[in-house]
Amino acid sequence: MNPDNKQIIVAESLVKIYKTKDIEVLALQGLDLVIEKGEVMAIVGNSGSGKSTLLNMIGGLDRPSAGKLFVDGKDLFKLSERELVEYKIMTVGFVWQNNARNLIPYLTALENVMMPMEFNKTNPIKNKRERAKDLLFLTGMDMRANHRLSQLSGGEQQRVAIALALANHPAVLLADEPTGSVDTRTTEVILDMFRTVNKELGTTVVIVTHDQEISKKVERVVAIRDGKTSSEFIMSYADRLAGIEGFSHGEQVEYAVLDRAGRVQIPKALLDRMNLEGNRLLINMDEDNRVVLSAPSD
Repeated sequence: MNPDNKQIIVAESLVKIYKTKDIEVLALQGLDLVIEKGEVMAIVGNSGSGKSTLLNMIGGLDRPSAGKLFVDGKDLFKLSERELVEYKIMTVGFVWQNNARNLIPYLTALENVMMPMEFNKTNPIKNKRERAKDLLFLTGMDMRANHRLSQLSGGEQQRVAIALALANHPAVLLADEPTGSVDTRTTEVILDMFRTVNKELGTTVVIVTHDQEISKKVERVVAIRDGKTSSEFIMSYADRLAGIEGFSHGEQVEYAVLDRAGRVQIPKALLDRMNLEGNRLLINMDEDNRVVLSAPSD
């Protein structure tokens, strides 16, 4: 499989098994996902669904067990340990929910953003201070450049964390519950930051979130259930334009996702409404070539 030049992340039949002495946990069960370059999209799912595991796979923090995973043309199954370290420095940037994981408290905002550039040996940045100042300006934190974490609010810390994650020109920005510890107003500011980063730098942004407000305000949402991609919510072009202009969004259209074997997961809410007894469904095709699933009559 060779991803085309429009695809920045491609996962195919991705499997992750965590093993201990007495048990094996199947976190990803043949997940398929394609993310286009320049997208701002969200991945949602209940606790234990596999969404954070997927983010760790994409970020190079954990090795997949089986399947295929390409990010920015790199086959993550074939990277050596040294190449994987370079990948994490150069290809992906991280924004975590816990700011203690994002930033060093005894450094100023400017010094925090400069820090990842010190590890960039592949494509060294000549003027690190100017690069850091530019990123703090982009995220609206240039006036707080010389402040330490204790002098910044939670939202301000997250904006510095976004600047830091962009320090080495990553192709993909990964955000794990980036608004989990801030209020609604700050959530809007952070979401605007992701849009700005995407528009100004062309960075692909992937957000893992429980926050329904964020998931309603990106153009595509992928839902993961039981370690597989179960559905996608895609905003219409008109609604996407309305969102860009700052107006409220319309409804996103939900699509079920077929895996390569032609299987599909039916949302639990729909199954509950069918009042099924047992695990059998009738399947038919009507005159308009629509597949119809229904409960057996007896």
